[in-house]
Amino acid sequence: MKSLFDHVREKKMKDEQPLAARMRPRTLDEYIGQEHILAPGRLLRRAIQADQMSSLIFYGPPGTGKTTLASVIANTTRSSFVTLNAVMAGIADLRDITTAAQRRLGEFQQRTILFIDEVHRWNKAQQDALLPWVENGTVILIGATTENPYFTVNRALVSRSRIFQLKPLTEEHIKAIVHQALLDPERGYGTRRVDIAEEALAHLAGVANGDARAALNAIELAVETTEPDAEGKVHIDMAVAEESIQRRAVLYDKEGDYHFDTISAFIKSMRGSDPDATLYWLAKMVYAGEDPRFIFRRMIIFASEDIGLADPHALPFVMAAAESFDRIGLPEGHFPLSHAALYCATAPKSNSVMGFFDAMKMVANEREGEVPNHLRDASRDKEGFGHGVGYQYPHAYRDHWVAQQYLPSSLQGKIFYEPGVIGFEKDLADVVRRRREIQLAALRENEQSLAPPEILSFSPVDKATERWLARAVDALGPQLAGIRERLFAVRRLQRHELVLDITADSGAFTWEALRQVPEGGVWSLVGNEQAAGVLRDQADNLPDLLRPQIVVGQPMVLPAMLAASTGEAITFDFVVGRNLFANVSEREALASVLAGLLRSAGSISLCENLPRRSQRLSEFLVGGVAGAGAVPGAVVPAALVERYRRAEEAVYNDAQDPVVNWDVAELEAALAAAGLKVHVELTHFHREQPVSMQQLARWFDGTPGSYGDRLQRHGLSDDDLLTSRQLLQRVFVAGPVTWTTTAAYIVASRGSVTQP
Repeated sequence: MKSLFDHVREKKMKDEQPLAARMRPRTLDEYIGQEHILAPGRLLRRAIQADQMSSLIFYGPPGTGKTTLASVIANTTRSSFVTLNAVMAGIADLRDITTAAQRRLGEFQQRTILFIDEVHRWNKAQQDALLPWVENGTVILIGATTENPYFTVNRALVSRSRIFQLKPLTEEHIKAIVHQALLDPERGYGTRRVDIAEEALAHLAGVANGDARAALNAIELAVETTEPDAEGKVHIDMAVAEESIQRRAVLYDKEGDYHFDTISAFIKSMRGSDPDATLYWLAKMVYAGEDPRFIFRRMIIFASEDIGLADPHALPFVMAAAESFDRIGLPEGHFPLSHAALYCATAPKSNSVMGFFDAMKMVANEREGEVPNHLRDASRDKEGFGHGVGYQYPHAYRDHWVAQQYLPSSLQGKIFYEPGVIGFEKDLADVVRRRREIQLAALRENEQSLAPPEILSFSPVDKATERWLARAVDALGPQLAGIRERLFAVRRLQRHELVLDITADSGAFTWEALRQVPEGGVWSLVGNEQAAGVLRDQADNLPDLLRPQIVVGQPMVLPAMLAASTGEAITFDFVVGRNLFANVSEREALASVLAGLLRSAGSISLCENLPRRSQRLSEFLVGGVAGAGAVPGAVVPAALVERYRRAEEAVYNDAQDPVVNWDVAELEAALAAAGLKVHVELTHFHREQPVSMQQLARWFDGTPGSYGDRLQRHGLSDDDLLTSRQLLQRVFVAGPVTWTTTAAYIVASRGSVTQP
């Protein structure tokens, strides 16, 4: 039982907590950033809201909200929540926790969630001791780590956990967090009059470099050390902000991910003959305190491994530069260090080392750019995060060079190295400039980063679910499977993204979407309860959190239905569908709804059959002797064929009929009016199609709106209609006919459009 002194001590500690600790979000609504895993509809958000937690590992740099996210879960869950810090706790502490967890589970049927901060600090034996309790369900693990879990956490624990990668916060996120602290009357400075200049806030957000804790520490220092004016208001101007946070902290560790990723990027940039990227990654390592002798060792290896006899002077030159460094030391040693790096990147000798200091200035003053995903070290976590995927090995290309991205996306086009006009560099100038032009041209053509996206989440392999999804995905006819493949090919879906199957009555695309976004979410819109029931029956084979969210209704009211059912505004990374516009008269309104459902970088992929260009039945009637696809053994009057064709063309060109009064141009215009960029490609499907007598009867039964009714309204007489039906019956009874369908593959987005 706590004494009075314990309560006093706890209250004092709480009141004297740093601002960053006091402002730790308590709910998902207070949490800012990490939208890729916590935006409405994402798997992790749904799991937290539904209190259906499985073992998790949060991986990311300091200050990105890993511990905060764990505290939000603690405030949300009905389970018992226990916290350990791996630096201070050991196996004895774990034994006490698991014993208590077993008792709670047996006596009260209450689960236990164990949060281990800095889980990578536990050695293999400690992690092995935790494994049986995670495996038998005694505890649900939530681990937080700044180190790559695929390298620092036991493989057995990794394989049983969902892994979510947290990214550095953007400057807008940091600004929002600072404003939140200044306005909060309970935990922040809402009861004090604090005025912060816009340029001061921008400086804090920029130098914080994605670390919310650094920004809050800086604002706390600024407020607490600045005297208020005569009116009691604290003014934080640029001078105060600069004193409060003076030097950007570069995210780097000498034994972990950032070390390996950065040296990997440095080596690949030299191998790719990109001196600008070479100097940037070199500057980052030096600025972060990497041992220059380690860099020299890697360049000595590189001189033999990647240059070799192509330039026999490379190895002795790098050795001479390393010896020079040992003699003169720092800071002048930067010159031979950068000189050797430029030599390796360009092969001929160069003394244009001043570009290195431009790169140092860039690292110090500009927001740090992340290592492009394909340049990261692939040896440890290619499978989990996709690091290194998409890297093009220059030696496999002509002239041992290929256009690909080496600099961070934010620095594309930045020039650190300008070849001179004398000596070896005179010949280098044209080569370097030509390669820069090709790389920039490739970037402009792509309109996005040339680097493949990084995988930001990962789930343990569920073989039963994978097998079921594989069967569901494969259970389609060849033509529909081809359509699905082409629709999904327009976007490389990330595992954490949200997908909407907006024409899900058949489920043709829902199961493929679930297979591709296991940590995201899939919404399926169906037109009626019968179709919804079929999907639900099929989804019963999947775990609860992996099932599609099934919505019954029409596309025009989908946003309202989503908001009503979830209480949140759901937007999607990818919307897929087939024949969405088939029977819609208000196409511009539907296009506007689609645009509203799309995230800023999202894509829409549709396949639309074009009724106006569909198969004409008149083609199965020919004037003269029956031919291929025509009436077997019959001579069809040419006059009847002509009357039938005229009536049929009038049907398909009726401007008042919403089923046929549109074509590709109308769809493009509607989507463009909604603010989307559109690419359309037509294709023709030819298949052997049997036509049953029941189908023929429905076409010609004369009910309002039927095909036969439309023919009569456009001039075909009762006798002509009867004769034509009898002749066509002879065609279809004889066997399958070649049926032609014209469809449009449509890709739309707010930004650039990837062609299907």
